[in-house]
Amino acid sequence: MAQKCKAHNKCLDCRQNNKHKKSFVKFTTVTVMLCGIVKLQKPHVVCLPALGVSTRYTIGETTFEFSTKMGKRKLDTKDGQDDEYDLSTKHIARCRIKADERRLIVILEGAQLETVKVGQSFELLNCDDHTNILKRNNRDPGSCRPDITHQSLLMLMDSPLNRAGLLLVFLRTERNVLIQIDPQTRIPRTFKRFAGLMVQLLHKLSIKASDTQKRLMKVIKNPISDHLPVGCRKIAMSFSSKKVNHARELVPAKDEPLALVVGAFAHGNLSVDYTEDTISISNYPLSAALTCTKLCSAFEEVWGIV
Repeated sequence: MAQKCKAHNKCLDCRQNNKHKKSFVKFTTVTVMLCGIVKLQKPHVVCLPALGVSTRYTIGETTFEFSTKMGKRKLDTKDGQDDEYDLSTKHIARCRIKADERRLIVILEGAQLETVKVGQSFELLNCDDHTNILKRNNRDPGSCRPDITHQSLLMLMDSPLNRAGLLLVFLRTERNVLIQIDPQTRIPRTFKRFAGLMVQLLHKLSIKASDTQKRLMKVIKNPISDHLPVGCRKIAMSFSSKKVNHARELVPAKDEPLALVVGAFAHGNLSVDYTEDTISISNYPLSAALTCTKLCSAFEEVWGIV
């Protein structure tokens, strides 16, 4: 039995032991406090012994399982209903691309998106506007280049391949934050507006359309392989690779999806553990934006998209 919480004189266990029968009120929200208390819609308060512990409680004819990991799930009811409530996976979006459906999936890896507090507000850390902050922290200005991500997204989302519905874009930051970009997203033209959008995305975990309330950008759960089609081939783009192929040679002969990983940073080599091969599409080093442009153009040419 859970101990009495000092903040709440009568927790759910106490009322049940004292035979204070109360009718069940449908849950609307769950708030997890650092002390390990899960607060439900009043007057129900469940006191858990510690963080990370799951406990079962019975309210009337219904048994519930509570966990301090921000999740609640109905186990069994009198009417045999099997409704589920799961808040911990609300940012997960499973990919619905079929294995026999042609699609180019571009993953921008190592995007340098980081927020910094300036005064009373947050800004997107970059080498142009925050030189003094970088100097105080002994950081290389080349490690703060969110403009590379901005340019790459402009090339990808404005391409005819994306307009034809044959492109899917993912983005993963240096801090391992995985982001999915909806094909209908219109990337801001100016970097200032893009920076404000990224700050909002990193803090609120999603960006909604103003008219339809559709999520155009959202943070999803790692790993990236969970959001790719089963059996999808994954290839990394790197100038250091000894294999030099024309971009057209990457287009699958059959109607099947292909995932290409492009580094969204200024210096260094792309190193990921989920790709099957590493290929270069030029004898010269290319920027991330130009690499995305050449890849989209090659797929458009082979697939007959004008």
